[in-house]
Amino acid sequence: MSSFVPPPDKSITIRALLLGAGACGSARVENPLQCEDTEAALACLEELGVRLCRDGNAIIVEGRGLKGFTKPSGPLNAGESGALARLLCGLLAGQDFPSTLTGRGSLLNRPMAPLVATLKKMGAGVAAKSGRLPLAIKPAKLKGAKISGLESAQLKSAALLAGLYAKGPTELREKFPTRDHTERLLVLMGARLASKGRAIKLEPGPLTARPVTVPGDISAAAPFIAAALLSGRPLTVEGCGLNPLRLGFLAALQKMGAKIELKAAASFPEPCGTITVAPSKLKAKSFSPAEIPGMIDEVPLLAVCAAAASGTTVIKGIEALRSKESDRIESTLSLLRSLGVKASYAGKAMKITGGKLKAAAPVETFNDHRIAMAGAAASAACPRLEIRNPGCVNKSYPGFWKDFKKVFI
Repeated sequence: MSSFVPPPDKSITIRALLLGAGACGSARVENPLQCEDTEAALACLEELGVRLCRDGNAIIVEGRGLKGFTKPSGPLNAGESGALARLLCGLLAGQDFPSTLTGRGSLLNRPMAPLVATLKKMGAGVAAKSGRLPLAIKPAKLKGAKISGLESAQLKSAALLAGLYAKGPTELREKFPTRDHTERLLVLMGARLASKGRAIKLEPGPLTARPVTVPGDISAAAPFIAAALLSGRPLTVEGCGLNPLRLGFLAALQKMGAKIELKAAASFPEPCGTITVAPSKLKAKSFSPAEIPGMIDEVPLLAVCAAAASGTTVIKGIEALRSKESDRIESTLSLLRSLGVKASYAGKAMKITGGKLKAAAPVETFNDHRIAMAGAAASAACPRLEIRNPGCVNKSYPGFWKDFKKVFI
């Protein structure tokens, strides 16, 4: 049986860096991910006057406190990280100086109007021309607010970070449960936060720096899990984050008949452990919008697995994929066509007719790391499959191809 240790979690790394910077004291972030998105986060924090240093496999963040950031000399560049842009905007909304937040590449085309609307409910001075970057952020007195219907963990996190500066409590209610890494880190650092079901209440106030160890990224492990199932090879994934709100892809595969076992070790703030995958026959299933938030990054991989399953799979509630690094609905359909698979998207549902995968045409990645990784998973069953622009995986996983070849080639 092959074994694999995924790289550190990108979502948790970015959050740990931002929250550590806004806390009082020195925060040690162990096992952080090093990729384009996290490097952009470090660069933004340095522009805000945060001292950072590396100590072996750790980054030491000298916290500035919530009001200790300094005015940057120019626009802050979030690179192509939507998570960084949205969460950093939440912190910047509470500062006493104006700032501008921009990015590059695909991030410049991603919608920011929902972020602006959410933060304006709290009194934030945030504006975006045409609903996209750059964001102009002016000092404002933030107030607690009740905000419901949140569909994105990034919007939720931005509101929570802004809520640390607000006068009065911030009360949020999600449409569906989304990843709760921000809430877990806030509790670790002493925030007065309470959650019950889809409701969250945060009282404003300071944070105290605490050490954080970043677990393996389940989204980075997902292509290996899919490849194992598609190729019929057993696989063990070790040291992987097992946050319950990030297990949607594994639950979907189990629903399709995949033999996957989880063994979690007690840890705080994030659970982690081992995933064991055994050869399995997959059967088509239908997936509702409520199931998507727990696997939003893995939908292209789910589609590839569905392409090899018996029957027709239906996936609903994926409209948010239109605004990722690519139009991920169209790029996923393109990937499926490259595999000789019949698939369509109509009536807000993707339908995939399963069968035998074949290398029908080169895979266009559209400069989207998730599409490239889904193509890699498919290549485990189609060795001759050509993947164009494979280097786009550097956005989140620079060593992906090296690791993938070790396990599957």
